[in-house]
Amino acid sequence: MYAIPLGDDGAALRPLEPCHAQEFLAHIDRGRAFIGRFNGLPDVVTDLASSRAFLQAYADKAASDTGRIAGVHLDGTLVGAVIFRTMDVARGTAEAGCWLEPAAVGRGLVTRAARVIIDWAVEERGIHRVEWVVSSGNAPSIAVARRLGMTREAVLRESHPYRGERHDEEIWAVLAPEWRAARHPR
Repeated sequence: MYAIPLGDDGAALRPLEPCHAQEFLAHIDRGRAFIGRFNGLPDVVTDLASSRAFLQAYADKAASDTGRIAGVHLDGTLVGAVIFRTMDVARGTAEAGCWLEPAAVGRGLVTRAARVIIDWAVEERGIHRVEWVVSSGNAPSIAVARRLGMTREAVLRESHPYRGERHDEEIWAVLAPEWRAARHPR
């Protein structure tokens, strides 16, 4: 299996496939309450079968070029993931997302991993616009969007019902020319 180093701290980005269902479930279990504050994934991945089904759905998305998932590993342990929840190559759009378990927070892992997948989407797949949809209450994720050079384009007031409460969602985005300019300044 390949791994893309994310720095010199033992962090790496690796594929997540259905064969990793047990490892993925263990990761979700370690971070279930923390991840679930803003992300419904812990409500979906509850046992080995649902873990495998979730990863299979992303394997199917990868096969149809409509999404991707990659695991963030720290010293060989799966501690989070970055995704393209949606990807429409014909339109040149994608929606990126992420999560981490508590032990991995505060190390810049999501920002580094998101840079890798956004570079790939822009340079390899010709994606023109990458969006980041985030709950207005999720300050760490908003900080990642800022570090990625994204612009806040909208606040959708009370647009997201989650666990019995309506949440505002923010739409952040970066366009390919902006991404390239920031990554390769003249």
